[in-house]
Amino acid sequence: MTTAAAPTVRGGEIVCEDLVRIFSTEGVEVQALQGLTLYVEAGDMVAVVGASGSGKSTLLTILSGLDTPSAGRVSVDGVDLLTLKGRGRVEFQRHTVGFVWQQTSRNLLPYLTAAENVALPMVLAGRDPGARVDDLLRLLGVGHCRDRRPATMSGGEQQRVAIAVAVANSPRVLLADEPTGELDEATSAEVLETLRAVNRELGVTVLIVTHDPAVSEHVRRTVQIRDGRTSTEVLRRREMDEHGEERHIAEEFVVLDKVGRLQLPQEYVRALELKDRVRLTLETDHAGVWPDPSGHARGEEAT
Repeated sequence: MTTAAAPTVRGGEIVCEDLVRIFSTEGVEVQALQGLTLYVEAGDMVAVVGASGSGKSTLLTILSGLDTPSAGRVSVDGVDLLTLKGRGRVEFQRHTVGFVWQQTSRNLLPYLTAAENVALPMVLAGRDPGARVDDLLRLLGVGHCRDRRPATMSGGEQQRVAIAVAVANSPRVLLADEPTGELDEATSAEVLETLRAVNRELGVTVLIVTHDPAVSEHVRRTVQIRDGRTSTEVLRRREMDEHGEERHIAEEFVVLDKVGRLQLPQEYVRALELKDRVRLTLETDHAGVWPDPSGHARGEEAT
């Protein structure tokens, strides 16, 4: 792949602290986010996973400036999203964040070619597209689609062109909402590798929201949301063993909030038959979590 002619993007840190989002409909309140806290370092690539209704899409609309939290603190690239108004919100959405929707039809104008779609956000921002259009299309492996309209492209080609559109104005952060939701497994892998290329070559912070656990294999860090707050994280790294062979290491962590609450993974709860209450023991270097002895005969220690 050819690197697009653009300076390496700096910044892009995402900070969410105790985010709450409450929706009210006909007198009924629904709490989509319940004190969610999340930090994403500048230049990182993170997947946020969770079941439908877990709050992940609400998080993405807040980070993109399309919605405002009911309580808490949130900033992207140093911009306080709670204070954004009018022109400042337009500038934020035009220059600080790029967005890719799940539905390919929402990302591209059907009557424009790929090159014209990529050029449009730069023209609207008062920039000369110049050679950047072709550089981006080549970087994302869709240079051959330059003069084609979306209807003549495959779903994967449309999504890769959509990513080019999203990064056309050199945003600090790229937000992707279920970018592989309408694609088959092989095409999904291609799109995810395209996002990795954008993250690596352009230095853009990438946050992917998805319900697809396979996405986790393409990112360094996976954050799971459950019931409106972060519950677990998986960090992946590569290291060399004593034989000089590369190993892929994945470590799972439970997120501990400010008052000491944590959410045990459901598979742990089911495996140990944990219900209602559990017994805790404090050891010198770990804590033990056991089923309530009054209701269960067996137990295993969780370190």
